[in-house]
This record gives sequence, C-alpha cells and structure tokens, in this order.
Amino acid sequence: MAQPLKHIEIYTDGACKGNPGVGGWGALLKYGQVSKEIFGGERTTTNNQMELMAVIKALSFLKEPCRIDLYLDSQYVRKGITEWIHQWKTNGWRTADKKPVKNLTLWQELEALAFSKGHDIHWVWVKGHADNVGNQRADALANEGVNSLLTQ
Repeated sequence: MAQPLKHIEIYTDGACKGNPGVGGWGALLKYGQVSKEIFGGERTTTNNQMELMAVIKALSFLKEPCRIDLYLDSQYVRKGITEWIHQWKTNGWRTADKKPVKNLTLWQELEALAFSKGHDIHWVWVKGHADNVGNQRADALANEGVNSLLTQ
C-alpha cells in the first residue's frame, strides 16, 4: 500500500522595485510544526518573473512528491498554470492572440515541477497585502530578496 503524501503548505510572493527593476522572491514552506523560509533576487527582472520564481524555488526545494496547498497572490501565475498553459502548449507556446508566451523558460520550468514530480497541488489565490499571515511573510521574504541586492 502506498504511503500517503506529506501535506505541505507553501506561501509565495514576488516583489520588484521598478518593473523591470531589482526584484526578489520569497517562499514560506510549512510541514506540520516545521517551517522553512527561502528568498532570493535578481538585479534586472519583472514582478511576474519574481512571482514565477518564488513558486519554482519553493517546489524545487521539495525532495519527494507531496500534497500541497500553494497560496499565492498572483493571478498571473495561478491562472497561467491552471488554465492558460494547456492552450499555450497546444498553440506552440503562443497566447490566444498568437503572440509568444512571455517568460517561456520560467513557465516550462514551473510546468515540469508542477506536473511531473508526482505532486498533488491545490493552487489557492489569496488577496495580497490582506490579513493572511503566510502571504504577509512571503511578501516580507520577497522584499528581503530585493534588499539583499540593494545593500551589496
């Protein structure tokens, strides 16, 4: 009998000072009473790229298939991975209006992590800068990613 998947909660967020500009990503991963915080940044990026990177880095951190409640305040990422990506692929990675999908390599990396690692992911949109403690912490971590570059 297969073991049940570990249940993980992940909160992700991206930040950018200027768009494009210096950006950061952050993620809070929770398994029971154990929490792990990760963050990073890039000197020239966009907010959408950092939103994608936060999810990519969080999922990359997992070493085995998990049941995941993934909380994010980016409709771009949530709708992209749950709705739009299938049509993009059918259209040769083009949007409905036949333009190339922006951030293609990040979308392909996210697709591989989300769909081929055995995870069961529930994508949950939360309103940004509201009273969601996990989202607030992910936002703070994303800003730490920005600040780590600005203070170098």
